[in-house]
Amino acid sequence: MEQKEPTRSSKNKRVGIFNRVRKIKYDYWLISILILAAFLYAWNIWEAGEANNFYTAAIVSMTKSFKNFWYASFDPAGFITVDKPPVALWFMTISAKIFGVHGWSVVLPSILFGIGSVYLIYNLVRKRFGRIPARISALFMTLTPIVVADSRTNNMDATLVFFLLLSVYFVQKSVLKGQQRYLWIGFALMGVSFNVKMLQAFMILPALYLYYWIAVNISWKKKLINLSIATVFLAIFTLIWPLSVDMTNSSNRPYEGGSETNSALELAFGYNGTQRLLGQTTGTGGAFPGMGSSSSKKSGKSNMPGGTKPSKSSKNAPTPPSGSKKKAPNGGQPGGKSKKGGPGTGGAGGGAFNIGTAGPLRLFQKELGPQISWLLIIALLGMISSYFYYRGSKMKRWYSLNPQRKELWLWAGWLIPVFGFFSVASFFHPYYTIMLAPAISILAGVGIFTMIKQWKEKSGFSILLPSAIISTAFLQAWYIYDDYQVSAWILLVLGILVSLPLFVIPWISKKLKYGRSIAIASVILVMLAPTWWSLTPTIAGSSDGIPSAGPSLLSAGGMGSGGVGSGSVDNTLLNYLEKHQGSAEYLFATDDSSTAAPYIIKTGKAVMAMGGFNGTDKAITLKQFKKLVKEGKLKYYYAAGKTGSSNSEIVSWIKKHAKKVTLKNSNNSAVSSITTSTKTSSSKKAPSGSPSAPKQGQVPGNQGGTPPNGSSKAPSGMKKPTGTKNKMKKPSKKPSGKSIPGGMSEGGPGGQSGVLYDLSSIYD
Repeated sequence: MEQKEPTRSSKNKRVGIFNRVRKIKYDYWLISILILAAFLYAWNIWEAGEANNFYTAAIVSMTKSFKNFWYASFDPAGFITVDKPPVALWFMTISAKIFGVHGWSVVLPSILFGIGSVYLIYNLVRKRFGRIPARISALFMTLTPIVVADSRTNNMDATLVFFLLLSVYFVQKSVLKGQQRYLWIGFALMGVSFNVKMLQAFMILPALYLYYWIAVNISWKKKLINLSIATVFLAIFTLIWPLSVDMTNSSNRPYEGGSETNSALELAFGYNGTQRLLGQTTGTGGAFPGMGSSSSKKSGKSNMPGGTKPSKSSKNAPTPPSGSKKKAPNGGQPGGKSKKGGPGTGGAGGGAFNIGTAGPLRLFQKELGPQISWLLIIALLGMISSYFYYRGSKMKRWYSLNPQRKELWLWAGWLIPVFGFFSVASFFHPYYTIMLAPAISILAGVGIFTMIKQWKEKSGFSILLPSAIISTAFLQAWYIYDDYQVSAWILLVLGILVSLPLFVIPWISKKLKYGRSIAIASVILVMLAPTWWSLTPTIAGSSDGIPSAGPSLLSAGGMGSGGVGSGSVDNTLLNYLEKHQGSAEYLFATDDSSTAAPYIIKTGKAVMAMGGFNGTDKAITLKQFKKLVKEGKLKYYYAAGKTGSSNSEIVSWIKKHAKKVTLKNSNNSAVSSITTSTKTSSSKKAPSGSPSAPKQGQVPGNQGGTPPNGSSKAPSGMKKPTGTKNKMKKPSKKPSGKSIPGGMSEGGPGGQSGVLYDLSSIYD
């Protein structure tokens, strides 16, 4: 059979494509920055362990069925969901479906979205301000410590920032090209962003409306029509998922974790909405101190973040869970005093819930500053510098707008509301401050460029560059002082030495012969400390439930997966449950997801977390629980000794009627395996150096989240477990709870011991 020769048109088409590719002008600085981002976000990620195992357990469950996938079910049986919408988890589940459930595979989407955010920032800035400010802005974003930490976890924040930037990209494209379809795509993507992390996404929504209104050159009537249509797209893509949940009969879907009324919309506007601003009242209980729980209020001890200034002794600060490799900053007291005597941050934000004192300077405080605020002063002064630098010669008034100034209003509109929220909000985690990173990076990147230009031109604004450098040097020296006293003094002295000539040279020298070199040196100087902070998660190989950056990660001796969502599996307990599960739908029931998650990850089996994330959700009634037990769908309940459970009625019924199970001796309390496709043997011996075996009947419990007040300190001096590479956490120490009949231990400090109850005996 003869082969036909390619036609001349097809040859020309190939040549045309080749020529277009060859003529593409690559920005090699951008390529270098993206490679740096890939290194920071991905290096050592194969040691991620379970990352945030609250979400990893959900990913395991979501791979089991489309129903679990759509609703973001925490457990394979579809009993309860995670307390966030599913979009970010969808990408992680797809990755896990392709590559299998591993620490690196569930984190891979966050890594890619983090790198994508760096590229989008470059693209957004280049179109109006040029390549040099775009490169600087992309570099600043890459080297923001909390961006690195968040991009290395399976939390939702890196995904959220990417979709927000993508939304801005399309709105900007609509302005530049004058085509409304891009505006509608941009607002539709804002609706998608809502379904990544709910109302947190809408903090930048006013900036989009403002930007389009002032930037597009059409009549105000057309602006109003276009924005109205865009708002319809926003509403559709915002509500399509929560309405699909709320309109489905509750018996045909999982309980909506974190909500009080089993409603996704109530979750969005309550637990993930107003309660973040005004103070958390649900989903917290007594499991985590410092969160404004009802238990703390009843005791008369207000631990609400932002409500009162954190005590330097940090007696109420959460301690790391047993089973985490990572030591708490500054000798185990997050936010407490460092060894050098200063009020320590430990380089890691001062703890999961230590967010400083509410007020206009909160973001500059040590609890939050070392994660996000290294360049905040430069961004604020740069906003002033760039606004006046981009004043066109034909402008009649100083406040008139041109294309560059309109872009500046976009990023100021992003920065100001988010800055205001974090300044006054009563409950959030330090790693949420990644929301500020794009605006700070762009305003600082454009601002440092214009400040250098104004300084070289000897304009009246030339004083802004040395002012920004010396004030930033003071701030950064204060941040690093607790960890590196000598380096802090060196940074401060260098900041003064560099800034003084910048103040003087424009007024005494006609030609700024070495001016450019001094200006570049000043920029490098203020990037040294944040670059080191950004390197620490990469060097440590961390992928934490509560992401952070700082030297405390290195002092912990390497990789860690501590914080909320880390726990261990007791093999004795697991062996018994798997052996006796029979046809029961659930392996066992327990109070909260932090106890259940490691068992779901290791076995892929359903474990009922009756109270959701912290045991405070009222997801099941006693009548429903009794029915499951009577039908044989649930045979065991494991009391891990946690506090704050809202299922006290069920627990009381269990303790009154069920039999306690006494387990045989065991010398292992193994960490859970991240790989579910090949089940790790549950009979492996504990690593050498592990604590002694528990006594007969004593079942070491999973630690999960942060222990309640009064909990014991995290164990230290324990050796790394041997065996499979995916075993990433240390075994917990022998619990020291009070003794109860049957030789078991219950209710030890921090929930470090537990009791197994046989429910099948109730209806025998």
